[in-house]
Amino acid sequence: MNKQSIVEYLLDFIKIEMKNNDAGHDYWHIYRVWNLAKTIWKNEKCNLFVVELWAILHDIADHKFYWWDESIGPKKARNILEELKVEEETIQHIENIIKNISYSSNLDSKREFDSIELQIIQDADKLDAIWAIGIWRTFVYWWNKWREMYNPGIKPKLNMTKDEYRKDKDPTINHFYEKLLRLKDLMNTKTWKEMAEHRHKFMEVFLEEFLLEWDGEK
Repeated sequence: MNKQSIVEYLLDFIKIEMKNNDAGHDYWHIYRVWNLAKTIWKNEKCNLFVVELWAILHDIADHKFYWWDESIGPKKARNILEELKVEEETIQHIENIIKNISYSSNLDSKREFDSIELQIIQDADKLDAIWAIGIWRTFVYWWNKWREMYNPGIKPKLNMTKDEYRKDKDPTINHFYEKLLRLKDLMNTKTWKEMAEHRHKFMEVFLEEFLLEWDGEK
């Protein structure tokens, strides 16, 4: 199979693989991240094949759903890529990206692996976590976890460790302050630092309106 055929095959594969995921981590999340990553690539120029493969496979076994073993994601990606006869160097690159991509994996220390492909993919994934769809995804995920929507008596926990972040059970609105509002300043590429600014302001307006309405006085 040539590279384009592999990408097309994986898009079909991941649609089936993720059919039982929640609506915030489904095929359409993958599709958006894939398109966002390709758009960033146009200005950054690197290995497009690696960017596309990762964008499609990055949530194949997300730690939020496979928390008991973080190696499942890289292993599943390797298995499918080996079946498709993708070269070993590319597979290793994809494995390293999956291990270092998540927000929480970088909380305790600086990531051990870096590349322009990883930076592009991180930005694409972050962009789908903010703005209108990102707000919707947040409520879908936390609702599935049976979390409160908001509790004025529970303040956001800032500067959590990786372990604290992954075990956190605070209300949904706290997640905006603990993670989402921080993503703008964590963008890697100039292309999306500018787009993140607009999306960040959209979230701030949403939160301002949400808090004004919370007590039913508006």
